[in-house]
Amino acid sequence: MLRNYYTMLDVGQEAPDFEVESTLGKIKLSDYKGKKKVILYFYPKAFTAGCTRELQRFVQLYDEIVKLNAEVIGVSADSLSSAKKFAEKYGAKFPLIGDKEKKIINSYGVLNEKGTSAQRVTFVIDENGKITHVFKNLKKAEEHADKALEAIKS
Repeated sequence: MLRNYYTMLDVGQEAPDFEVESTLGKIKLSDYKGKKKVILYFYPKAFTAGCTRELQRFVQLYDEIVKLNAEVIGVSADSLSSAKKFAEKYGAKFPLIGDKEKKIINSYGVLNEKGTSAQRVTFVIDENGKITHVFKNLKKAEEHADKALEAIKS
């Protein structure tokens, strides 16, 4: 069994910056600093049942999230082309990142035990770039969107 050598980040820690190509072009986490909260959610694999329900729930709540001055970013170990197909099929208006090299996944410490994909974990990051909430081990994948929305309201 592979071990994750990166410890999962926790509340109060600085969110590691990244600059990558996304489904909506190049994005940089630090571009949101001082401007918006960010819901950064990691999901195991595009087009699987849980990940599809999770994405659909974020799509449903997206307008409400934006009104609260926040952005959603989804990350998986899929290819960018797979992320693009996933976003198009389910109408995601927010960026999805295909992190095939698992650089972002490792920097947040969310690599699964097999070392193949991301665990399902959602981070809420405030305007100062600090992690304010971490959601993992929820019963249903789609609960991540609801919990994140509650967090940015508080």
